[in-house]
Amino acid sequence: MNLQTNISIAPQQPKINYNSELLLLGSCFAENIGDKFAYYKYKTLVNPFGILFHPKAIETFLWMATQEEEYTETDIFYHNEQWHCFDAHSKLSSLGQIQLLRLLNNGLYATLQKIKSATHVCITLGTSWVYRLQSLDMIVANCHKMPQKEFKKELLSIDEIKQCLQNSVNLILSQNQNAKVIFTISPVRHIKDGFIENNRSKSHLLAATHEVVSSIEQCSYFPSYEIVMDELRDYRFYDTDMIHPNTIAIDYIWEYFKQTWVSEEAWQTMSKVEEIQKGIAHRPFNPRSKQYLEFIENLEYKKYQLQEQYSFITF
Repeated sequence: MNLQTNISIAPQQPKINYNSELLLLGSCFAENIGDKFAYYKYKTLVNPFGILFHPKAIETFLWMATQEEEYTETDIFYHNEQWHCFDAHSKLSSLGQIQLLRLLNNGLYATLQKIKSATHVCITLGTSWVYRLQSLDMIVANCHKMPQKEFKKELLSIDEIKQCLQNSVNLILSQNQNAKVIFTISPVRHIKDGFIENNRSKSHLLAATHEVVSSIEQCSYFPSYEIVMDELRDYRFYDTDMIHPNTIAIDYIWEYFKQTWVSEEAWQTMSKVEEIQKGIAHRPFNPRSKQYLEFIENLEYKKYQLQEQYSFITF
């Protein structure tokens, strides 16, 4: 008896291996997958501007990076004793004006360099709902806890999202024709918008994304949203907030992604990396014991062997 509906995903090309250059952008789910790649020591850049929830924020970020724009004092503001930028997540917000500008512009530069060398760009879309700053008539990436009356909440239409995604892909390809763009929809439900409103939002993202993927050869779609909605239809796969997928769900989706996109040859290296990572995390009862000193010596040799093959890997 089969008590679960399973999603079938065909293997994709080009495969990701340890020579690949990866850029991951978008919602917090992009960071979940990005953390996996970072753990296994791939050449990865994840959300230099922090979490970007909606397609317009991602498009703006890619435009600023690929056009070699820079942020200046006129692009940031002071609120609640910190400097912020409406195009970036609050995790970049700083006590100092110069510090924030340095973070923003360094992020743009790092992103441009990564796009130029990227083999794969993964974009995770979280919501179609956006907030428009009424004083500047500008859709923001983050409101930074400014008064709600300053903003107007809007739902991006399918056509508007489609245009954002097409622009984003074109900006990437203008710098690197060989990059593969992988879209996915975040399985995180934005319940604060409302249950019906969240479903409307996800449906707009799904419709627009599939139109873009079907029309641009360099684009592909990975069904992380569908895996959670159809295979993991149980609250035991959610965190304590009953909204975010928990570690089990993230590991489950990661296994699907690995099977779909990562080369089998790289799996062997991943096993070696994981062995070292677990060794580093090990805490002995007696750090001066002969057994533990031999364990550390063996661990260092395993690091050396791996770094001889991949010089960019550090622990």
